[in-house]
Amino acid sequence: MGAMDEMMEAFLGSMSKEDKQDMMSKMMEKFFADMTAEDKQKMMEQMMPKMMEGINMMEMMPRMMMSMMSGMTGGSQGAGMPAMMPHMMTQMMPHCVNMMVPGIAKEERVEFVLNMVTSLMEQGTAGMSEEEKNEFVAKVIERVTR
Repeated sequence: MGAMDEMMEAFLGSMSKEDKQDMMSKMMEKFFADMTAEDKQKMMEQMMPKMMEGINMMEMMPRMMMSMMSGMTGGSQGAGMPAMMPHMMTQMMPHCVNMMVPGIAKEERVEFVLNMVTSLMEQGTAGMSEEEKNEFVAKVIERVTR
């Protein structure tokens, strides 16, 4: 073990998990302060495969998204952020699905699509009258069968 490793081990070994997490959060803010979005993207492309080993993304993504949304709505971005989230999600989700779904095994993909369509239909028709629901379903069927 090198001198730097020994020093880090001594420093971090005496800290609680909570202190380490707090320190990491503060360090990340300073670390990324002068990086461009392009720099961050390049770094993520290099780090993600290593970070994702052993991680179940289907479980983790909803938690990450909720954490990000609560951080934005409670942060210093202002009162407009909660209203922006639905719009951001409607723009991002189709792209995420287009990138993600082709990489899912056929059996898993079918189940995923059924779950997504069910959720979208349930949430999409919430608060609609029967007539509105029927019109909505007709539009979905028309779009899907084109």
